[in-house]
Amino acid sequence: VQLVESGGGLVQAGGSLRLSCAASGSTISINVMGWYRQAPGKQRELVAAITSGGGSTNYADSVKGRFTISRDNAKNTMYLQMNSLKPEDTAVYYCNAASLSDKTLDYWGQGTQVTVSS
Repeated sequence: VQLVESGGGLVQAGGSLRLSCAASGSTISINVMGWYRQAPGKQRELVAAITSGGGSTNYADSVKGRFTISRDNAKNTMYLQMNSLKPEDTAVYYCNAASLSDKTLDYWGQGTQVTVSS
């Protein structure tokens, strides 16, 4: 499975960005996808996750009400709509695809930089 993120950039506080993650390859065993982020000097953290059918989502407390995760299975693409961005949202955002039943199936994208200026 290959994951390619896009949509990062520089935005002012209060602005919006939408990240995309396009998946290719053998995705049949993937049943959960998520967005993680890593700020300088900090550990990578889960931002949001979504199951394959899109019926279940999970968000970090810090982004609830501001970020929305979604996926288009027909396009094998996942999105993260980020609104009301804050400087503390600045990080490299990574796309992840995994199987809940097979821990060996765990894939990462290359990351996309999001910078929020105050």
